[in-house]
Amino acid sequence: MSSPQDQPPLTPRPAATVMLVRDTPEGIAVFLMRRHSAMEFAPGVIVFPGGGVDERDRNTDIAWAGPPPQWWAQRFGIEPDLAEALVCAAARETFEESGVLFAGPADDPDGIVKDASVYGDARRDLADRTLSFADFLRRENLVLRSDLLRPWANWVTPEAERTRRYDTYFFVAALPEGQRADGENTESDRAGWALPHDAIADFAAGRNVLLPPTWTQLDSLAGRTVADVLAVERQIVPVQPLLEMRGDNWVFEFFDSDRYHEARKAGGFMGWPL
Repeated sequence: MSSPQDQPPLTPRPAATVMLVRDTPEGIAVFLMRRHSAMEFAPGVIVFPGGGVDERDRNTDIAWAGPPPQWWAQRFGIEPDLAEALVCAAARETFEESGVLFAGPADDPDGIVKDASVYGDARRDLADRTLSFADFLRRENLVLRSDLLRPWANWVTPEAERTRRYDTYFFVAALPEGQRADGENTESDRAGWALPHDAIADFAAGRNVLLPPTWTQLDSLAGRTVADVLAVERQIVPVQPLLEMRGDNWVFEFFDSDRYHEARKAGGFMGWPL
């Protein structure tokens, strides 16, 4: 009988995640959530808002303002239809999980929603999949503001992961003026703003759990301002870490894994909540 490791790797599911940032007197802050301990996948892990591409994010007539799907496709090195679905998923998931909405009035494409809380009912309908993001925008006479997002990174779950794999595209976006991030969702039990270097320090002190993609993106934000981040032209290169068993522990290997593992060991985090 063949073992699980003899089976072909799972096909990664496209996913989008958004690093929501704002300036503070102490430096740039990023919105982080802790996944609920009851979650089947990665319980207790610190994450950014995001999730898998929904079928209704694809091939949909979505109201759009800002760089078109072709622009995003070139930056991420993917096909335009997938790029459109990823931007849609990034905006939808951010709204569902944090209450922040990257949209503006259809009759004023330069405008931005100031108070997204008025769409609370739609937010709940989106989360339980009884409403699509395209239908929500159409009903409220809004357009997705893709220019509020920037491409940042692309990480693929290691082939050794046998539960589920994601091909995750990272975006970065400034908190729109007048809006607030609340983290009111069913997948996290804690949410709030943190300085990137504080979140990294907490990991090294054993006070939180950061998987390599999140740790790496936090490291890339540390010391910058929001203006710095939004002005960066990132070259997006897919990163797929190697996950292998060494002794009694699983170990990730990637381009900056030595630094990551130093922090991991300092914090006493030796297992993987996958």
